[in-house]
Amino acid sequence: MGMTVTAETAQLALDTILQKPRKEVPSWLLHVMEHAVIERLAGAPPGSYKKDPEAVYLAFQRAIGTCLLDQYIPTNPLTMGDTGYEGAERAATTGAEEIIVDGMLINSPEAVVSHMERFALRRLRKEIAAFDEDRRVQGILENEASIQQKLGPAILKSGYGFVHFPTLAYGTYGYANYFMAYALHPEVIEKHFALQADLALLNNRAAARAYTEGSLPPLYRLDHDMADSRGTLVDVRSLDKMWFPHFARCLEPMLRTNVRMIWHCDGNLMQMVPRLLEVGIKGFQGFQYEDGMDYERICQMKTREGEPLIIIAGVSVTRTLPKGTPDD
Repeated sequence: MGMTVTAETAQLALDTILQKPRKEVPSWLLHVMEHAVIERLAGAPPGSYKKDPEAVYLAFQRAIGTCLLDQYIPTNPLTMGDTGYEGAERAATTGAEEIIVDGMLINSPEAVVSHMERFALRRLRKEIAAFDEDRRVQGILENEASIQQKLGPAILKSGYGFVHFPTLAYGTYGYANYFMAYALHPEVIEKHFALQADLALLNNRAAARAYTEGSLPPLYRLDHDMADSRGTLVDVRSLDKMWFPHFARCLEPMLRTNVRMIWHCDGNLMQMVPRLLEVGIKGFQGFQYEDGMDYERICQMKTREGEPLIIIAGVSVTRTLPKGTPDD
């Protein structure tokens, strides 16, 4: 899949990643959930998205002029219908009446800790012991090449989903009980971060090799929601102590490459922005301006090496896009 791209739109994306001077600004992907809109812009007849979601999704991305795509989720809109969410099963963060993990009912912070000690930590240790770097490199390269082939020469595929780091486990345990456990049992939570980072370090050595051996486009987007409209989901000082050291050490293999890692922003991440730059993050994507993300201030910041940031931006999706005028 190398970095030689023939289509001008994909070349524009690659030149921008490499921060070469260009007059044009490349367009990033759009995730649209309403089937009728996808079909109309793709030039496809009504009802065709459900019949052949991947083909219509690809036609949609090409039709809207997408130059760069990282997260490839062609069937994601199938979870939505004309009246909204149509997911078959509610999960820990989408309204499940009971959260059951490995047969355990998660109904208290103590249950979170018990599950981590009985299952999650042991599982991570087993995965660390069984990790196969060569196999992981091959898997990354095959997946990226497969998606690039589907996209064709006009859209450049950049990295998403295969560089790992410790995450907050609210998706497994639900918000309330996980964050109570975070506050009451920080030693167990940090152990979970530490083992996640140990495994991520092995994974990221493979990811760094994949970038080198496959000459993948040197951009990667890290994505994990860690803030709401008020600020970080936990006190940022606790992240300084328990999370950032593990986050930084597991990214070291990638930081030694020429890959520009950027961070996906959800909510008000202003407190995390300088900390992420200090680790070695080189840009940001997604800005909820209405939540306090100071876009102009961020754009004036530099990487820790003093270089301009890579910014993937757009209009506000909660204010300007649904309620604004064309002039807005």
